[in-house]
Amino acid sequence: MCLILIAHRPEEPIPLLVLANRDEFYDRSSGAADYWQEFPEMIAGRDLVSGGAWFGVKNQRWATVTNIREGVRDKDPHLRSRGWLVRDYLQEDLSPADFLTSIQATKTEYAGFNLLLGDGRELWYATNRNVRSKRLEPAIYGLSNHLLDTPWPKVVQGKEALECLLKRPFFDYDAAFALLADTTRAPDTELPDTAIPLEWERALSAIFITMPSYGTRCSTLFMIGADGQKSFLERRYNRDPQEWQQSEFTWKS
Repeated sequence: MCLILIAHRPEEPIPLLVLANRDEFYDRSSGAADYWQEFPEMIAGRDLVSGGAWFGVKNQRWATVTNIREGVRDKDPHLRSRGWLVRDYLQEDLSPADFLTSIQATKTEYAGFNLLLGDGRELWYATNRNVRSKRLEPAIYGLSNHLLDTPWPKVVQGKEALECLLKRPFFDYDAAFALLADTTRAPDTELPDTAIPLEWERALSAIFITMPSYGTRCSTLFMIGADGQKSFLERRYNRDPQEWQQSEFTWKS
């Protein structure tokens, strides 16, 4: 997953809103968001190659992960799948802080990752790239394939759009997904340098990515309302942001 936008505002009418895009090669098999047979309270899409997940929820617990763009380091076949971190957190009943402590000794066995964990009250951020895990204060955050709130164009643009979305008198689900479907690319002068070809930097600068072999495969919305209502929606695409299939789950706990 290559963009996550979070409004963590416990005292507001929408205490938590997470919007996320997962970007992946089109030929990598994955399953739609659903309850997992072996973990019946957990809702997540499934990476059918590694068996992990990129975004999942269980009751009011949730987790999502992104990779850190590091060129050839990501291609080591001996590293663990980062999607297991999402799966493992949701399997267990540990607090976010305790779970992060439990994986401290094995963090180097994964390629570079960013991990966001929530439990309906707290929000935590962790990475295995020389930044300490931390509990996040109420705010709006953005995360792509570098550290939290790195001001890449899509992160800055996404956070600004999320703030505008939350100022509307009523929450608009379609507007939230439209935010995630923006294919605008950043100008070359604003692109980061992540040691990949310039054409890839240009393509990956968009919130919604469209390339011949790689792009945004799905968008996810997770919301906790002030009344305790939870909503989890996933839209899956076949290259075109205007053509999608949707899964939707709502519950209270």
